Amino acid sequence: MARAVRRPDGTGKRLITDDRLRNELALCKSYGIPHSQFLGVGDGTWTERDRAKALAYEEWLRGVCPQCGTRESDWLDDEGAYQEAYVAISHKCFGCEEITAKQAEIPEGRAGAGMKALLLPAAVHAAQQVLEEMNAR
Repeated sequence: MARAVRRPDGTGKRLITDDRLRNELALCKSYGIPHSQFLGVGDGTWTERDRAKALAYEEWLRGVCPQCGTRESDWLDDEGAYQEAYVAISHKCFGCEEITAKQAEIPEGRAGAGMKALLLPAAVHAAQQVLEEMNAR
């Protein structure tokens, strides 16, 4: 059985259709390691194939919308006609709600310059308050 010809300069169909490969390459990108090392067959040296996969993954990422995470091809069928591939739904994130409420407390102008709202686990916040009280005595 003949193997498919690999194009080191293009994305290829596998990257487009293989969620697992994309997830593996995303993890490799995050850790800065070659795919062969992730698979346990490499010594950490970037092979030509590793570099081709990394470049193909970066090319694939450039086609992903930074806001919704879809690609134009997700919305087109094999003939290039629009297809309803996703449905937008509402979802309430309680963490985002807390951040929004805290952001409203940040003063405008110079007094609030550089201030950010962030989430801390409640137990960490409680421990910080206990430490502040102990240090105030």
